[in-house]
Amino acid sequence: MTPGDDFFNLDDPDQGIFRQLAPGISTRVFVGDKAMLSVVTLAADAEGRVHSHAEEQWGVLLEGDAVRIQDGKEFAVKAGDFWLTPGGVPHGIRAGPSGARILDIFSPPREAYRKKGAGFAAD
Repeated sequence: MTPGDDFFNLDDPDQGIFRQLAPGISTRVFVGDKAMLSVVTLAADAEGRVHSHAEEQWGVLLEGDAVRIQDGKEFAVKAGDFWLTPGGVPHGIRAGPSGARILDIFSPPREAYRKKGAGFAAD
């Protein structure tokens, strides 16, 4: 991305900042001044560890199904479901047998996600 590039596509693997979050879980990150989008792809049955961070996070399940783990509770989610995770709340995700794709929105942007890397960079 370069300054002035303001249009993107969820399906273009060459766009965004790539991060490998965990085995079977990767994301492409798009950074703005006040918010950040993260397009997360989860392989079948992949599981992200429970973690927390200071930033508020909205999630939208775009495809597949999963179990959202949030504040010690588990919620079955399907395509079209979305949720709010306030800053500091422990959360994670477990994909269903067909995998999943999620659009996460962070506010403010997570500093650790401004560059390529690996892991959730939390805690």
